[in-house]
Parts: sequence; structure tokens; C-alpha cells
Amino acid sequence: MIFWLIGSFFVLGIIFRTPWMKGKIGELTINVATSLYLNKEEYTNIKNITLQLNDGSTTQIDHIIVSRYGVFVIETKNMKG
Repeated sequence: MIFWLIGSFFVLGIIFRTPWMKGKIGELTINVATSLYLNKEEYTNIKNITLQLNDGSTTQIDHIIVSRYGVFVIETKNMKG
């Protein structure tokens, strides 16, 4: 039983260090912060927008927050340093 527990912690430690998981945690942090601290009647959070560029390729925007104060574009990155 203890070997399964140690193995599980080891696998979870590896998963949480991947760039994919760090990105998901960063986006979750923004989602939670905007839902807790921004008034839903004044701010609209639009998530994961894909735009097509002139050359046919696409780009993705993580968050666009629209309010009477302006339009805020948030690109979530997880970088070290």
C-alpha cells in the first residue's frame, strides 16, 4: 500500500511540473480571480478565443475582459525567473 502511495506522489509531482499543467493552473488562477474580484454586472470575461490571421494561420487569446472601463486582453504564461 505504501508503495502505491509513494508512486502516486511521484507521478503527480512529474505531472504538475509539465508546462501543460502549469498553463492550466495559470488559467485557472485567472478564472478564479476574475470571478471573485470583478463585478459580473460590469465585467464580461470571454475565454479561449481563436482568431484567424491574414496568412491563414490561427492565434489563441486566453482572456478578453470587456467593461465600460475598456477592453483588457490577458495572455497567460508561466515562466521561470
